[in-house]
Amino acid sequence: MTDLGSVAWPPAPIRTERLVLREPEAGDRPAFIELFASPEVGAYVGGPRPRGELERALPETPERRPGLFVVELDGAMIGTVELNRRAPERRSNVRPDAGEAELGYLFLPQAWGRGYAAEACAAVLGWFAEALPGEPVVLCTQTANDRSIRLAAKLGFTEVQRFEAWGAEQWMGMLRS
Repeated sequence: MTDLGSVAWPPAPIRTERLVLREPEAGDRPAFIELFASPEVGAYVGGPRPRGELERALPETPERRPGLFVVELDGAMIGTVELNRRAPERRSNVRPDAGEAELGYLFLPQAWGRGYAAEACAAVLGWFAEALPGEPVVLCTQTANDRSIRLAAKLGFTEVQRFEAWGAEQWMGMLRS
């Protein structure tokens, strides 16, 4: 995430009741490949990427960047949560100066339906609200992705608009801290 201001990165790992949220490590590479190659995970984010391409392209230690958290359960990566600044040229900005924070997440299919995404996203949003109080956060997903829209509502996001992008109707919600 760009523009963290005086916020130190990386933060100490964030611990929830069941999860640890931390920076990527070399041992996470196989899980990243599985995540990006999964047809289920890719269904609403442009489709899966070929495993061979991922094997060649993904560095031995997955990229560490501000705003990217690995979600770990019992010592194994089960997904990611990240906050990014939306580029000013991207449509549907909700702040007058653009650059709002956007929440994104991907979880391995075997972790679905157990509340891990809600737990991890709530922890990251809590960290963000403490680090940058008053900053709104947006979340975008395809309207066809019912699970993601239900999760957004559970986290407190309210719909601000719908728009067409990437060949599908998109839903945008906003959370005010």
